[in-house]
Amino acid sequence: MSLPASAEDLLALTAALVDVPSVSHEEAELADDLEAWLGAHAPTLEVTRLANTVVARTNLGRDRRVLLGGHLDTVPPNDNAGARVDGDVCHGLGSADMKGGVAVLLRIAEELEGAAPHYDVTLLFYDCEEVEEEWNGLRTLFAEHSGLIACDLAIMAEPTDGWIEAGCQGTLALRAVFEGARAHSARPWKGENAIHRAAETLTRLAGHEADTVVVDGLEFRESLQVVRIEGGVAHNVVPDECSIVVNRRFAPAYSVEQAEAQVRDLLDGADRVEVLNASPAAAPNLADPFVAQLVDGLGLDVRPKLGWTDVARFAAAGIPALNLGPGDPSVAHTRDEHVTRESLDRVHTALVGLLGLG
Repeated sequence: MSLPASAEDLLALTAALVDVPSVSHEEAELADDLEAWLGAHAPTLEVTRLANTVVARTNLGRDRRVLLGGHLDTVPPNDNAGARVDGDVCHGLGSADMKGGVAVLLRIAEELEGAAPHYDVTLLFYDCEEVEEEWNGLRTLFAEHSGLIACDLAIMAEPTDGWIEAGCQGTLALRAVFEGARAHSARPWKGENAIHRAAETLTRLAGHEADTVVVDGLEFRESLQVVRIEGGVAHNVVPDECSIVVNRRFAPAYSVEQAEAQVRDLLDGADRVEVLNASPAAAPNLADPFVAQLVDGLGLDVRPKLGWTDVARFAAAGIPALNLGPGDPSVAHTRDEHVTRESLDRVHTALVGLLGLG
């Protein structure tokens, strides 16, 4: 096991976690380390290992249960594999997204030993969050072992730099196909250029101004972008097909079906439109009495989550969920990914207060 003997120094623990490679689908070594560390440092927790997902739970008979969750995987490295500590900053792949958050959860696990928290606590460490939906370890838990993650509130340690980021946007990707007819480029009138046919729709999409939608008093700024275009056969052939892929990030005021209908209207003129992927948004649920109580008690600023996270998976199951973790979300997935000691300590202090461990 390559993790420190204590979780007290959150920056050192984060660096140790960063030094264990865990690109999506390659989390086994890190899951082994976490399972062994929890067994040694939090022996009273009920620990369950399922593939590369680890769940640790208290069973104190409390009326309510809070789940704290984080994913183990990272995106592929970008000349930033391995940790580099510079003063009170840890640089490296996954430091912000989200091994800093995992470090905080391990510290909480250590502090649960012999403590009397306000709530029962579930600590979730899961795999394959950064890749396609079909591989997501939390998806598998909901489908096959939902009792392990049953709770009254879920907090995902996604990087928020200590803000509470409530809810999340939904995401939707559609492919629109425009058909034409091939011809020699010297005699284009013999055919029909599919790329030219797409031009009107592309112009409409480029000129579209996405809305800002207020939900529970939070401003969710939506987006609509063409993210891919394909077409063309050869330099001397009029193309007979052109396809464009559009990504829509939508506010939790809309269902997937409503968001899809809105995008389809903008794709008018296409011969075929297909949905490539769709994930629902999550409402902030700030009016939920338990959520409101905890948010007020934390005393942290609240903003909407611009992007999709697994809080949506809990919301779909009727469980209110929030994002709260160390690290600046704007550096996630970048070469200069990093997390500060101050951010780690601030989130840890907030969660200790929430659970009554102080």
